Amino acid sequence: MSTQQLDTPADEERRNQYLLSLGIRVRGLRSQRGLTRKAVAQAAGISERHLANLELGTGNASVLVLLDVAHALQCTMAELVGDVTTSTPEWLMLRDLLSPLDEASLARVRVAAASLLGQSHDPGARGQRIALLGLRGAGKSTLGARLAAALQCPFTELSHEVEEMAGCQLSEIQALYGLNAYRRYEQRALAQTIERHTAVVIATPGGLVSDPTAFNQLLSQCTTIWLQATPEDHMGRVMAQGDTRPMQANPEAMDDLKRILTGRTAFYSKAQFVVNTSAQSLEQTFAQLLSVVRTQVTPL
Repeated sequence: MSTQQLDTPADEERRNQYLLSLGIRVRGLRSQRGLTRKAVAQAAGISERHLANLELGTGNASVLVLLDVAHALQCTMAELVGDVTTSTPEWLMLRDLLSPLDEASLARVRVAAASLLGQSHDPGARGQRIALLGLRGAGKSTLGARLAAALQCPFTELSHEVEEMAGCQLSEIQALYGLNAYRRYEQRALAQTIERHTAVVIATPGGLVSDPTAFNQLLSQCTTIWLQATPEDHMGRVMAQGDTRPMQANPEAMDDLKRILTGRTAFYSKAQFVVNTSAQSLEQTFAQLLSVVRTQVTPL
């Protein structure tokens, strides 16, 4: 079935509205620069009619045409397509201040901004909520349940909370309602878990770090521990649990897993602590995890 066959009137309206918004931004940027339509068209190497259609929201330009138009308007593609960080003078000035900073400096700014906006939380209360991060097969469920038992506090698998809240399985949520709806359920489940428990061990879904809203909440209200593992161990553990579908359905599953892990490593590394679950036995890993919590985290 083609994409067009799946489109709804709402999809079509959303696309039309975006093209109109894009046209307004192009006209606005051209006006700010004091350029005529002819001058921009010539600099971009396109016809005036093509540019006119783009500005009117009736032309669906290719990415390369937009790149040429952005160059002609002396702006970034982000500014042209509507990145929120280009939407007001304050956003633009903030972006300019932050752009030269390295990752560590940006992290300090984020924490300071959260405090300024009243979003920071008591470190003691945060320490009593332990959130385990990592891809599927990292050991979050096994180690999380054992850790909660040792600390005598509840254990929660956030994916199960999402399913209970939605009334269906994770795969059905995404198939029926889409990824955005799933993320909203995930955010609500996390907020609900934090509100209910001052002390809890949480096994988080592997992709939660991809959602800035949920990840910010997790970092500010929980002690975070990344259960790190090699791609081979991630895959091997999933298959040992009896799920051979990843390899059967996709011969490039291992390559995909490596790409996902590489893409998320920068986010997982934001965790306060890291425990390598590939470097030692399960018993040794649990002992290290328990030691980290008991010596580095506010006692429960």
